[in-house]
Amino acid sequence: MVPLLFFLLALFPFSTEAGEIIGGQEVIPHSRPYIAYVSFYNLKSVQDSCTGFLVRSDIVMTSAHCNGSKINVTLGAHYIKRKENTQVVIPVAKAIRHENYNSKLLLNDIMLLKLKYKVKITRAVNIINLPSSHDWVRPWQVCSVAGWGLLANGKYSDTLQEVDLQVQNAQICKDIFSNFSNAKQLCVGDPEDKKVTSQGDAGAPLVCKNVAQGIVNYGHFAEPPAIFTRISSYVPWIVGKIKLLEHL
Repeated sequence: MVPLLFFLLALFPFSTEAGEIIGGQEVIPHSRPYIAYVSFYNLKSVQDSCTGFLVRSDIVMTSAHCNGSKINVTLGAHYIKRKENTQVVIPVAKAIRHENYNSKLLLNDIMLLKLKYKVKITRAVNIINLPSSHDWVRPWQVCSVAGWGLLANGKYSDTLQEVDLQVQNAQICKDIFSNFSNAKQLCVGDPEDKKVTSQGDAGAPLVCKNVAQGIVNYGHFAEPPAIFTRISSYVPWIVGKIKLLEHL
């Protein structure tokens, strides 16, 4: 699932994208109706996947490094490896990656996916709210991340898993990650706790009080804290791109 291992090993020893659910638990089926499963073919023409989240009936948000060809989005899923009557699979008509995305520093790691058609809102498929540009997540707030990533036993989960993570003081990540930017990123996960996201579910939302505040970005493998893209810093960009996508 979208390993940027070669880039990250050079920049951050023993690092990988965040997203694996370790120390979490299975969610109540369809209780996170905004979660999307994003499948695509990467640069090596290998089928890959990420997590994303529905922000409008025809737009999914995810990480910029989840870009590829033949992108499809599955909504309404809990058991991702089996067909459920709640699932809807929609091709992506257009992917808009942030123009200043830096694959080496992993900055501006945000992307919008315009779906080929609007999805019907149901109990299993729904939109999550985004923050305002002035919404600043405070340290020590407890938020959650959901995805189908690796479990503690090293196997990928068939069912949607969730973990609660605490937002940390920015200095903690500045001491660990030389390229951490507090203006554009969030430091998430208590270093004293074994609950963490890691390789596997890049693009998953950090949800704080029912608002998507962050997007899984990167971190050291299976060791908190991890870095998340700070969504509030990109609200003007998001609004501008959605206006452009309305004409597609």
